[in-house]
Amino acid sequence: MEVALNWYLSLSAVLFTIGTLGVLFRRNAIVVLMSVELMLNAVNLTLVALSQSMGDASGQMLVFFAIAVAAAEAAVGLAIVIAIFRSKVTVDITEIDLFKG
Repeated sequence: MEVALNWYLSLSAVLFTIGTLGVLFRRNAIVVLMSVELMLNAVNLTLVALSQSMGDASGQMLVFFAIAVAAAEAAVGLAIVIAIFRSKVTVDITEIDLFKG
């Protein structure tokens, strides 16, 4: 039994919407980073589904590189959040103002 392409695209749209809402409405920096990762994974799911349906492996290779970049982005983002937490003792993005002393 094969799952139709529109199911993958619908799941990807739902995941991307949840990630967008997380970025827009959450104030915790870690949750915002997780929401960005969710959005990246939704795009990766779309690329893999379209690549599979067209019979071309180039989309899957692009996803491989996107996952590598996302891992580096997550590590750098978490390091920035930890550095800000050590100096400001909060991860609430509304209370962080780096331009004030």
